[in-house]
Amino acid sequence: MMAVAAARWLQAALDVLLVALVGLAVVSAYADLEPPRGAAALGAGLALLGGYVLGRIRIRVRDAGVDAPRGLWWPHVAWTAWLVATWAVLLGITPAALWIAFPLMFLEMHVLGPRRGVLAVALTTALAVAGALAASFAPVGAVLGPVIGGAVAVTVVLGLEAVVRESQARQALIVDLVATRADLARTEHARAVVAERERLAREIHDTLAQGFSSIELLLRAADAALERGDVAGARRHVTTSREAAHANLAESRRFVADLAPPDLARGNLVAALERVAARVPEHGGPPVDVRVSGEPRALPAAAEAALLRVAQSALANVTQHARAGRARLTISYLDDGVALDVVDDGLGFDPAARAADGGSFGLRAMRSRLAELGGVLTVESAPGEGTALAVHLPLDAEEPT
Repeated sequence: MMAVAAARWLQAALDVLLVALVGLAVVSAYADLEPPRGAAALGAGLALLGGYVLGRIRIRVRDAGVDAPRGLWWPHVAWTAWLVATWAVLLGITPAALWIAFPLMFLEMHVLGPRRGVLAVALTTALAVAGALAASFAPVGAVLGPVIGGAVAVTVVLGLEAVVRESQARQALIVDLVATRADLARTEHARAVVAERERLAREIHDTLAQGFSSIELLLRAADAALERGDVAGARRHVTTSREAAHANLAESRRFVADLAPPDLARGNLVAALERVAARVPEHGGPPVDVRVSGEPRALPAAAEAALLRVAQSALANVTQHARAGRARLTISYLDDGVALDVVDDGLGFDPAARAADGGSFGLRAMRSRLAELGGVLTVESAPGEGTALAVHLPLDAEEPT
């Protein structure tokens, strides 16, 4: 991050500046003072630099983030106390050490943190003012120089650390967003897998499963015809079974490819419903009377496919379970949608009891298929009184697709 890099460059600059200023103070002491005082300045300077290097190795200031523990009595406070003490000794020997106060102030703010750092800067400022006054500097400059330097150090370090914190927060936010996006992608993938599994389950139930059930009924009828010696009837049932198997194969190829049902591919919805109804007696079911209410019109492909599949599933239930004498299929074209009703005079059942048992897969599949398009399914039945299945599928004003 740019802010972190800037903080590290600032620390490197402070390293160079501190070493240079300590060296300048020692050289100035040797040039302007007696040899003993020059030697004392050299000793104080080496003590300051030695402590600085050891502390930098121990504390690793450059690698410490703004949220790392700071201002601890050991090693942070002890280290800065050593630096300030050795600097104060050097300042007492030569006023040239006054300038060392400024890199020390930056270091104190960074190592000790906002609270103790400000206190340390205030102490360093006071020592710098005292040293400047003792060296007979102009009073205004002796006071304003260290004070302004301390204020700049506090402002710069606090501002830079605020930028670093904001940069770290943004980086953390980016990491969270990336992780969230990955989670969403996994969730969407799982949802798509479940949706595709449900689609295939509905298609298999409404096509292959119903077709296999019809084939089973037809083959049983053929077997019964053979037992009665009715070879022609048995052959007729076998032929119908073969046709049902062929239709099942075509259906399976189409729903795997997500194509329209074969009956819809050969004409409009009403014609497709009539073909489905006409096959019911051939598969062992009752005659189905198909009625149309309203003016037939083209519907969206998804709506026509859903209505046809629901009709297929409902009539398959009539064939397999109702033992009905007759059935009626009515499609009504309304102003706000389409209604489909399938009524039979068969055995009927208790919808409440069926719902308590979890309901049949066929009814759940119908409701799920219709719900995807905003439609609803209503079932009315009672034992011995037949069954009425009603579908309402709302349609908007968009053109059919």
